[in-house]
Amino acid sequence: MTACLECGFEYDLALAPTVSTLVTSHADAYTDLLRADPPALRRRSSPEVWSPLEYACHMRDVLLVQRERVLAARRGDTPVAESMGRDERVEHDGYADQRPADVARQLRDAATLFANVLDRLSPADWERALIYPFPEREERSLRWLAVHTLHELRHHLLDIRHQLA
Repeated sequence: MTACLECGFEYDLALAPTVSTLVTSHADAYTDLLRADPPALRRRSSPEVWSPLEYACHMRDVLLVQRERVLAARRGDTPVAESMGRDERVEHDGYADQRPADVARQLRDAATLFANVLDRLSPADWERALIYPFPEREERSLRWLAVHTLHELRHHLLDIRHQLA
């Protein structure tokens, strides 16, 4: 994966060391959007598209899962990152029923936790690898994982803005 056809994001792996700062600024943008009218945040534009609140919950969980994946790659050689069950979490964790203010706070906390583990990586750590399940099961570096996480944040921020417009 070198670019996202939907949002235009370019996978520039040289960007990885700056991701921690970008992640926290993106979390601020989510927080701002989560101040919208709660019914608008819970509304799906169509049944198969998540609501803005559901996208925000997803990103909170992505940041927490990615943090654990970074830590696992630092603990062992080429661990396997299992699927986070993204679609199942929407129902299992009741994304649509969560309070936007709580999700905003949790997302900022998750961004801070993820940024912290990235900031602690040495130059050699950035090249540590794990088996990543998406878009296809493949060995990926922590550099790629950081950039991919930034892509997720940007992509879903656009999804939310589109729905709230």
